[in-house]
Amino acid sequence: MNYMEQALSLARLALGQVSPNPAVGAVIVKNEEIIGKGYTQPPGSGHAEIVALEQAGESARGAVLYVTLEPCCQYGRTPPCTKSIIEAGISEVHMAILDPNPQVNGKGREELENAGIKTYIGEEDKKAREINEAYIKYQLTGLPFITVKYAMSLDGKIATFSGDSKWISGKESRHFVHNLRYINDAVMAGVNTVLADDPQLTARCSGGRGGTAKEQPLRIIIDGMALTPVTAKVFNEHGKTIVVTARKITEKESEAYQTVGAEVLEMPSQTGYIELKQLMTELGKRRIMSVLVEGGSILFGSLFDQQLVDKVVAFVAPIIIGGEKAKTAIGGRGIEKITDVVKLKNLSVDRFGDDIMFIGYVKE
Repeated sequence: MNYMEQALSLARLALGQVSPNPAVGAVIVKNEEIIGKGYTQPPGSGHAEIVALEQAGESARGAVLYVTLEPCCQYGRTPPCTKSIIEAGISEVHMAILDPNPQVNGKGREELENAGIKTYIGEEDKKAREINEAYIKYQLTGLPFITVKYAMSLDGKIATFSGDSKWISGKESRHFVHNLRYINDAVMAGVNTVLADDPQLTARCSGGRGGTAKEQPLRIIIDGMALTPVTAKVFNEHGKTIVVTARKITEKESEAYQTVGAEVLEMPSQTGYIELKQLMTELGKRRIMSVLVEGGSILFGSLFDQQLVDKVVAFVAPIIIGGEKAKTAIGGRGIEKITDVVKLKNLSVDRFGDDIMFIGYVKE
């Protein structure tokens, strides 16, 4: 039985609920029987190891712990997990990866070993990194992990020449997109997408989000000229929306946005385009670890041109739209030579109904 696989399955249950903490799963085994398991609870509550230890109770003495991330060794909102593991009498700890947090990185493992606990590292490490890819990037750079998501026709169009784009992808694909929103801290879109499609940009799926405001991802609208009308569906009772603009808005406009609970964030611009690198730095300061970008082609192009994209999720529907004026998925400057193309790595392919989904990473 692969106990680390079970711990990874538990870790996935924490995604979308624990940011800016990592999503961690833990399983405690004794005499080839699972006696405790758990996953990270919302910030301020128990970490995965603590939940598992509480379930195991006194039986944890002499047992083996499988955990997807190195146990923490510093005091935060909760006491260090290493202390509880040592006091519980755990004999071995198998961890998939070390914690990239500089306050922990290797120190948790060292503390356990100094207490006479055997430690092992590396089992299912690739899957563990994928689960916490946003947390890892944030710890190493202070910047959010950027995922670009779009649906296009077989001939590469994301809308007809008139701008109509509902619906290119099928119902199954759209359901998966709600899950993507659920696990990301923020959902971003350009103003043209908001004006054309009037999306809510909320996560409407089972599992927790979809109810109170704080359960919803932050919505971010890139709107250089502050053209987003206050009647847009993106301004709703389910969570907070930020309008990022390059111009100084009037007092009347400010009051209107405040009325619908929106924040206006003024950012520097070049020829009317928001300085996206500075925006990402600002989001990092706000502890936004992950952003799902949902359109449109101008915003996608700017993100690729500035090398800000980490991951691509593309749905390809078996339809032909045609038309020279129909929009393609990625705008911007683009590249001059095929030798300079962005070639996705660690590519995976899946199917949702008639649609094919490609997931790939810009960097290893």
